[in-house]
Amino acid sequence: MTDKVRVAVLLSGRGSNLEALAEYKRIADPAYEIVLVGSNVPEARGLVLARRFGLPTWAESHKDMDRAEFDESVDKQMRSHQVEVIALAGYMRLLSADFVRAWEGRILNIHPSLLPLYKGLDTHRRALLAGDEYAGCSVHVVTEELDDGPVLAQARVRIEPRDDPETLAARVLEAEHQLYPRTLDDFCRALRLARDSSVGAPGG
Repeated sequence: MTDKVRVAVLLSGRGSNLEALAEYKRIADPAYEIVLVGSNVPEARGLVLARRFGLPTWAESHKDMDRAEFDESVDKQMRSHQVEVIALAGYMRLLSADFVRAWEGRILNIHPSLLPLYKGLDTHRRALLAGDEYAGCSVHVVTEELDDGPVLAQARVRIEPRDDPETLAARVLEAEHQLYPRTLDDFCRALRLARDSSVGAPGG
């Protein structure tokens, strides 16, 4: 449907969250459609998965460019595909401040901790060392500060006595696959409503 919000998914790895986002239409009628899957790793397994879903893909290595130059290339791809929202799904590349400002309020990320706890990497080990009762994941709006934007939704995962970082990570990933599609859907539904209201307003 043409009224769906146009979403690009950026990834660097195997693409399990991409799969969850793409498969969500089997159980719901989401307000979004994935119009591009991009990566800074041309050999990323997630790109193969995207092609199996029949999704357009784009990839370019960041290794021979500085951050600003690479993000300019990403931005060009987003605009050429008329992207409205960017969903980061295991995208292991920090975005430049200029890019984040250009897409302010329209970039979402899924992070494997209950933010504001454990920003950055190695979240599961840090939760275990702290003796936390719960770990989990958060979907948040991306800002210039790392893992610091407004949290849209979270899912808690109880830490079991015998958990290690690997077993905990596996269960948190399952929670991510449930949380991210629903949250992106809700976000895009609200965005679509605001967009349609603006179009219908006097002078819109």
